[in-house]
Amino acid sequence: MAELDLTVKVGRLTLPNPVMAAAGTFGYGTEFARHVRLERLGAIVTKTVTLKPREGNPPPRLAETASGMVNAVGLQNCGIEEFVAQKLPALAEHKVLVVASIGGETVDEFRQVAERLEAAPNVAAIELNVSCPNVQGREIIACSADGTAGVVRAVRAVTKRTLITKLSPNVTDITEAARAAEAAGSDAVSLVNTFRAMAVDPVARRSRLGVRQGGLSGPAIKPIALRMVYEVARAVKIPVIGLGGIRTGEDAVEFLLCGATAVQVGTMHFADPRAALRVLDGLERFMRKHQIGAVRDLVGKLET
Repeated sequence: MAELDLTVKVGRLTLPNPVMAAAGTFGYGTEFARHVRLERLGAIVTKTVTLKPREGNPPPRLAETASGMVNAVGLQNCGIEEFVAQKLPALAEHKVLVVASIGGETVDEFRQVAERLEAAPNVAAIELNVSCPNVQGREIIACSADGTAGVVRAVRAVTKRTLITKLSPNVTDITEAARAAEAAGSDAVSLVNTFRAMAVDPVARRSRLGVRQGGLSGPAIKPIALRMVYEVARAVKIPVIGLGGIRTGEDAVEFLLCGATAVQVGTMHFADPRAALRVLDGLERFMRKHQIGAVRDLVGKLET
């Protein structure tokens, strides 16, 4: 068959393919350069950066589960100044779209970080991490539709870059936050972030993490993530980026059929640095096998 058309549009961006590396699992991108041809990825979402450097939570920060892992990293990062001065220039050497994930404890912190990124030439988009569940002593912003909208409006006012809002699954109805993000000016939404969870050592009678709770990710959450992507894709008109337990090309196809325009690969990078590329290769094989010429012909085509 003819050459595959893998391009997809997310806001103002045209991605060369729909497979992205998710925030927090791919570092700042350059750490994987010796193992991965970064230019083959649809985009890289960098580790979430905040206004000031963060040390994160006390160790241990990861606990393996039967079908995934619970993490409580706590948004450890270098801070926006070092990110702009050192991390982004190093990543600019590679021909890959960069999506900067940003976080903050207040709306104003999100705004300040976004403003600082305006001077960075190689940031294609911003992902608003309003949904991290493992920062101690702080409510998840995305659990409130009003809170989500407030962050989006503040950042939208200071940037023309494509905005992606990362939603939390720790809600009764995820479509409420999705609609709020869309109304406030977000160009796309990504979902899902991790589920609040615990891992316990029965002998020590303690948490397996340095803090009591963290976020569950990996294959265990995929069926729930698929359901949420399906619901959100029908609730909003902006593109949806799906993530949660993606390991194979067929996993990616499932998210596309449920309405995702693109997907992000996360936890599997802890086991395989080339996980996102293996997903991309699997997606291409699926398309050739089933005579699908353009990946956009899969989006939202789930039959009911």
